[in-house]
Amino acid sequence: MKRGLTLGKFAPLHKGHQYMIETALAEMDELIILIYDAAETRVPLHVRARWLRELYPAAKVLEAWDGPQIIGDTPAIRRMHEEYILHLLNGETITHFYSSEFYGEHMSQALGAVNRLVDPPRQQVPISATQIRHDPFRWRSYLSPLVYRDLVTNVVFLGAPSTGKTTLAQALASRYKTVWMPEYGREYWERHQVNRRLAPEQLLAIARGHLQREEACLLEANRYLFTDTNALTTAQFSLDYHGYVLPELDELANQVAARYDLVFVCADDIPYADTWDRSGPGKRRVIQKRIIAELKERRIPYIPLWGTVAERMTTVDAVLKRWEKADNMGEWVREDGLKKDG
Repeated sequence: MKRGLTLGKFAPLHKGHQYMIETALAEMDELIILIYDAAETRVPLHVRARWLRELYPAAKVLEAWDGPQIIGDTPAIRRMHEEYILHLLNGETITHFYSSEFYGEHMSQALGAVNRLVDPPRQQVPISATQIRHDPFRWRSYLSPLVYRDLVTNVVFLGAPSTGKTTLAQALASRYKTVWMPEYGREYWERHQVNRRLAPEQLLAIARGHLQREEACLLEANRYLFTDTNALTTAQFSLDYHGYVLPELDELANQVAARYDLVFVCADDIPYADTWDRSGPGKRRVIQKRIIAELKERRIPYIPLWGTVAERMTTVDAVLKRWEKADNMGEWVREDGLKKDG
């Protein structure tokens, strides 16, 4: 039985790491991947471990939440890492230790394993995690789509029709040199509506189509994706049209709480654009109230946006300036004095 071990912070996991892991999987009967906590990245350990588990289900992934954070090539540091790993393995035999680093030699000796170095000069995959952390968009070709999408902050704008969502998302995408996700429902509605209504199954098709396009946009985004509307709003239109929501659409609405990093609600304090496809300012107010009520019921934090486009963009800019994807949003919103509802 050949059992390999490799380790790292995978912050983030890139194709160089994957080349080493896939080499080990091809050569070993079993592979253990040990992943450390990492102060240099905001991506939590459990998220980085999920990448590994989803990409390499055949490997055993161990999360080293209490692993040593000090790195270096001194006897004390080497001993610290060796003792930690031997304790974690609890007697499990390792025949091959995989790495492309200096520590391969001393760690393989401590394990009584073959020192299997994989591409130490980085000729096969000339990239480093430090480079990627500095500019993920530039180096995204070295990242799995599964990884890259998790590095993008997905910002969604909610609100009733004619509250300025589209204008704002477009303007912000231009400012931040990224892409935005248009409301798929509008495009679908224009093609399929009958008497300005859609069937429940068609509303479900909107939510599915929007999600599919949004996933594609995440892979094209540069740090931020600005998304116009989500399944929560589509479910509200289903309630308004038909008085109920199909179970699958309801489930897609349930998923939005975990899907979006930041939720902004565009206020209905701007003049109503009375176009043929809308139902009037009275209906706008009702839908607006229902969206806010839904966010509160689901305990989804949101930030309201008031005033002109410029004023709304200033608020968003202030939020994004302080935002780190893995941080707790509520703390800094209160610290900055921004109104936080929900």
